[in-house]
Amino acid sequence: MKVKRIVANIETQDISKATRFYKEVLELDQLMDMGFISTYGSREKMDTQISFLSEGGSGTPVPDLSIEVDDLDSALTRVKEAGIPIEYGPVEEPWGVRRFYVRDPFGKLVNILSHL
Repeated sequence: MKVKRIVANIETQDISKATRFYKEVLELDQLMDMGFISTYGSREKMDTQISFLSEGGSGTPVPDLSIEVDDLDSALTRVKEAGIPIEYGPVEEPWGVRRFYVRDPFGKLVNILSHL
């Protein structure tokens, strides 16, 4: 058996809130919309990963999601323009990433990062 994909599922009664954050701010594509489920993603090839953490690193809380981007400055600008508060960073971490934390519209802590 080979695992082909891992999907994060976030429960909400207002799926439309995902559009602003995940589609408009982070520029993910809407891959599926069936009314009860709306899926956002990228058609780029991605590695399948699942992480287990005792803390988020550098003494931060464990994020619910980690999203790697190719241009952290652009993501940071888009988040600020959308009026979304930054909860941590941006900071260069000793393990070779630059990142910041925000909360999505569902209260999930999102680690937005790029590798140095």
